[in-house]
Amino acid sequence: MKINLISCDAPKPDKRAIKKMFEEIALGMDSSLAFEMTEILLDGDPVEIEVSEKTTSSAYRLLRKQNIDYEIIED
Repeated sequence: MKINLISCDAPKPDKRAIKKMFEEIALGMDSSLAFEMTEILLDGDPVEIEVSEKTTSSAYRLLRKQNIDYEIIED
């Protein structure tokens, strides 16, 4: 499943926590790519990630915890 991450509304976003979240939920995401995606998201640009069907509920929970607005992309 693909998810479009639109923005992060946290007053003080935790870059390390967001990077770790990317590594945990996104398919094929290594540490350096997770860092790059974190920077892009926090700069205000949307980011598209792919999430395993098995981990979608935990992905949604982690996204809400980090105050990240998202939308599900239909395939």
